[in-house]
Amino acid sequence: MRLAVLTCLAAIGALCGFASSASADTKVLVKTRTYNISGTTGAALIEAMDRKGPKRHGFMTHAIALTAYTANWDLDISRDGGVCRLRQANGTLDLTYTLPHLASAATPALQKRWKRFFAGVRTHEHTHGRIARTMMRATEKSITGLEFADNWFCSKTHREARRRIKTVYAEYEAKQNAFDAREHRDGGHVEHLVDTLSRKQ
Repeated sequence: MRLAVLTCLAAIGALCGFASSASADTKVLVKTRTYNISGTTGAALIEAMDRKGPKRHGFMTHAIALTAYTANWDLDISRDGGVCRLRQANGTLDLTYTLPHLASAATPALQKRWKRFFAGVRTHEHTHGRIARTMMRATEKSITGLEFADNWFCSKTHREARRRIKTVYAEYEAKQNAFDAREHRDGGHVEHLVDTLSRKQ
C-alpha cells in the first residue's frame, strides 16, 4: 500500500523551488518503521497484522505494510533579458516504509513461511519506492532547460514548472495504482503470500 504527497516551492529567483545553468539535484531519504506482531500460527499473524498494521488513508481497515512518500521540489527561476530560466531544480523524495516485525517465537516451519512472506511484502513495498524514485528522475528530466519570455514575476514559467511536475506526478501515481491493482487482485501475489503464511502447520 502507499501514501503520497507532492509539494512545490518556488521564488523569484524561485517558485516551486529551482537554480544556474539548469542543474538539478535529487535526494532520497529513506526510513523504515516496524510494528510488532505475535502469534503461534500463520492465521494468528495475519489477524495481528489486520489489527495492528498501518491505517490506510481513507479506509477503516489496516494494511499489512505501507510505503509513504513526500516529493518536494525547490525551484530556482531567474529572469535575464526578458527571459525567465529554470536555473536549479532540487528534489527531495522522503520515503518511509512501515513493515511488520515478528516479535514472538515461532516453530521452524512457521519461521520459514514467515521469512518467505516477509520477503514478498518487502519486495512489494520496495517496488513502490522504485516507482517513486523513477518519478523523481522523470520530473527532473521534464523541467530541465525550462525557459520562457516572461514578466518580472516569471509567472508563466512558474505555472509551467508546476504543471510539468503535476503531470509527471499523475502519470506515476497511475503506475503505482496499476501495480497495486495487479498485486492485490484475486489470485494475485499478495493473496498468494497470505495464503502461504496462513495455511495449516
